[in-house]
Amino acid sequence: MAGNSYGTLFRITTFGESHGEALGGIIDGCPPGITIDLEAVQLEMSRRKPGQSAIVTQRKEPDDVQFLSGIFEGKTTGTPIGFIIPNTNQKSDDYSHIKDNYRPSHADYVYDQKYGFRDYRGGGRSSARETASRVVAGAIAKQMLPKIKINAFVSSVGHIHLDKKYQELDFSKIESNPVRCPDADSAAKMEEYIREIRKQGDTVGGVVTCVIQNVPVGLGEPVFDKLHAELGKAMLSINAVKGFEFGSGFCGAEMKGSDHNDLYLEDGTTKTNLSGGIQGGISNGMDIYFRVAFKPVATIMQKQESLDNKGNITEMTGKGRHDPCVVPRAVPIVEAMAAIVLADFHLLNKTYSK
Repeated sequence: MAGNSYGTLFRITTFGESHGEALGGIIDGCPPGITIDLEAVQLEMSRRKPGQSAIVTQRKEPDDVQFLSGIFEGKTTGTPIGFIIPNTNQKSDDYSHIKDNYRPSHADYVYDQKYGFRDYRGGGRSSARETASRVVAGAIAKQMLPKIKINAFVSSVGHIHLDKKYQELDFSKIESNPVRCPDADSAAKMEEYIREIRKQGDTVGGVVTCVIQNVPVGLGEPVFDKLHAELGKAMLSINAVKGFEFGSGFCGAEMKGSDHNDLYLEDGTTKTNLSGGIQGGISNGMDIYFRVAFKPVATIMQKQESLDNKGNITEMTGKGRHDPCVVPRAVPIVEAMAAIVLADFHLLNKTYSK
């Protein structure tokens, strides 16, 4: 299996399966001498871990990170940072019913067809548990870029939308509720809806919005390695993501140029920011903002038709511990992938000399 690494200069490679001994990763390219706050790393892991509230999967994992290399006396050494995250609460028997069956809209079928073999325990590498390693790398990347502020939050669950501009929100309230929506009224409605969906044995999708502030001008490469293109790739690599838009997004397709253009001020900033902080694939110093759409989790606790590995249509019901809505736990993952992209472009930018 290829495709387990992301990044050019700041590069993360992940390994491990949902029900294996451990997950882990290797971070290449982190400069030496960066002070690492290990408690901050663990806090990011706690935001992503399962079992943190009544509206997420009840799998109990502490997600304690064990660093094996690359950090000495609290600082990075410049050598590869190796780490593992032990799996301590596997219940592989929960998945015995799908040993010979493919869950609808899951990766089961395509993995079996591509590799001729699959780890049916929680989906193996296709499990969203793989993202735990990304959050570790993102936490390191954030500490490389202390001036840049990355805040993601849930802006919709199903048909319930947070209808406020991000400038009107207090990001300090994102962690004040289990949904991770910074508006109390919207959060309460979203939480109630997720609880209802869970009682029905069903799942629901949602949207995570991310705002990146204090980004310097010049990150991103023209043509194929545009900043928004890499952000899009990073976000679309996250499990269950079905859509990505930045700035005006699809709404911009309905506008006239005279309405969409961001007019300059004398200091190089712009009066509006429909460009979403990126022009020509390069950051322009304004806030970068984008939205990431997540589909409903594929495993539902209802009877539905499935396909077995002999080509027969069968009936199955999902079992195990699954999120009724993935977006609350996806918030730190979106932030992590954004941080990894920015850290990579930060190092690429340092290769230029003026």
